[in-house]
Amino acid sequence: MPMLTGVKHIILVLSGKGGVGKSTVSTQLALAMKEAGFKVGLLDVDLCGPSVPYLLQLEGKDVHQCAEGWVPVYADAEQRLAVMSIGFLLKDRDDSVVWRGPKKNAIIKQFLSDVYWQDIDFLIIDTPPGTSDEHITVMENLKDLPCDGALLVTTSQAVSVEDCMKELSFCKKANIPVLGVLENLSGFVCPVCSECTNIFSSGGGLSLANLTNVPFLGSLPIDPSLGACGEKGQSCITVNPSSPAAKVFQELVQKIVEKSKETVKVADSL
Repeated sequence: MPMLTGVKHIILVLSGKGGVGKSTVSTQLALAMKEAGFKVGLLDVDLCGPSVPYLLQLEGKDVHQCAEGWVPVYADAEQRLAVMSIGFLLKDRDDSVVWRGPKKNAIIKQFLSDVYWQDIDFLIIDTPPGTSDEHITVMENLKDLPCDGALLVTTSQAVSVEDCMKELSFCKKANIPVLGVLENLSGFVCPVCSECTNIFSSGGGLSLANLTNVPFLGSLPIDPSLGACGEKGQSCITVNPSSPAAKVFQELVQKIVEKSKETVKVADSL
């Protein structure tokens, strides 16, 4: 796996079901880490729903080849955020990926072995929802690499929490450390008065974290300003630093950086 040797830390973003905002969390986390001064890679292996190019306003960009392999698409002029997605290889954004498991696994292996990330601090991998062949392929190819752990995204609703429980079980069976649970779509922030109203149930992510004894990483409300940032490829930390979402991502970056330092200390002691 030579192309990942320059990657210092790997973060997996998982969800038990679709529609919980996993890709939005992945892209905003990548942007937040870039704003914090890190060199970041974002790998989108959600082959049937590659939304990262859209969320970062990178649709239509081409992937080029160099002597070392595929060159990722850069989201900024300073080349501090590198992105790779199956979306860059499709002729049209509406093209569907109708592939059987072996072909999906082959392209994921190629993403993990042939992309020339160069030296980056963090590689964030946005995975498909659930626990499928694609997840197993990712795990098999990362078993000897510095994977700091998985960030699980859920909503507060019972059906999402139940599916997230299955994701925690998958992580345990695959020996993946769990960085924590992030609850998304937790209440609605009024764009006029900024009051947060719990449209659905609340506290499901926190209850799951307490029940399974994993860290709770925060609650992201339904915030129109975050949605606007997501559609423009902007970081909510830069556009609206005082928003609830910005505060959550700032704290999330701090927690991940602290955890990565602990991982380095453990590796050095072995």
